[in-house]
Amino acid sequence: MLITLLRRLGSTAFVVTSVSVITYGLIFLTPGDPAHTILHAQRGTPPSEAEAAAFRAEHGLDEPFLVQYIAWITDVLQGNLGTSYAHSENVSALLVAQFPHTVELAIAAIFVSLVLAVPIGVTSAVHRNTWIDRASQIGALVGVSMPNFWLGYLLILAVSLHLGLTPTSGSGTISHLVLPAITLGTGLAAIVTRLVRTAMLEVLNENYVDTARSKGVRERLVVYKHALRNALIPVVTIVGLQFGFVLNGAVVVEAVFQRPGLGTLLVDAIFARDYPVVQGVVLLTAVAFVVTNQLVDLAYVALDPRIERGDRR
Repeated sequence: MLITLLRRLGSTAFVVTSVSVITYGLIFLTPGDPAHTILHAQRGTPPSEAEAAAFRAEHGLDEPFLVQYIAWITDVLQGNLGTSYAHSENVSALLVAQFPHTVELAIAAIFVSLVLAVPIGVTSAVHRNTWIDRASQIGALVGVSMPNFWLGYLLILAVSLHLGLTPTSGSGTISHLVLPAITLGTGLAAIVTRLVRTAMLEVLNENYVDTARSKGVRERLVVYKHALRNALIPVVTIVGLQFGFVLNGAVVVEAVFQRPGLGTLLVDAIFARDYPVVQGVVLLTAVAFVVTNQLVDLAYVALDPRIERGDRR
């Protein structure tokens, strides 16, 4: 077990380090000068070359790539993500302020996806090759194909502007969260629906399901108690893996609904060429993605203890 834990920690460190190197490298190669962009935005007039040079020297932007990266990663290992060029605030403080908004949206989107996907997927599998099954598969195809931003604007037009049921933008209440969660959760629900259907079709043909039926167990209990439990294992996998993609999708959704969060912070930082903030957001997202994958592994054991026994062997 200790070897497995060390292996997972090693893979986590490798992934996070690789992400940091790639992100820093892409930023370093990106055309444009943050000194001119930020000083111009702060003062309203273009800075002189001397002022831009002083800004670069102050923030180490005139150093070679390797020197800049080593200095940054050294600070990160000490818990310091640097200072925002545009806001003159600690990047960690900015992330702490915005991260809860994005996590709130991601969790709400996953909840919406599971509420929609599990019953639809189970019903589709139980009524295989009927009109219910075909309708659910068509709905899943539409959900996968529909862009988040397009669905978001449709929901704003229909629900917020025409019906007046929810606000069009902002955050702070459940009503502000409903449409963004539906927008972000629909695509994931489509994926999970198809996965639940496939997993249920396999499980419903297992011998233990036939045994439960032969004992006179009600069909509802057979489906939801015996079959669904084992069918949820691949569902946990895809939901866990999709959590990182949901965080990325929040960038678009937060922009559409003008919500605070990491997505809005990242977009603003990219346009402002606020590199420490960009690096901090990407690093935090990578860590969240990797940690989620480790939690998925633990969920495996809770759903099927045989996985832990096999891991020990």
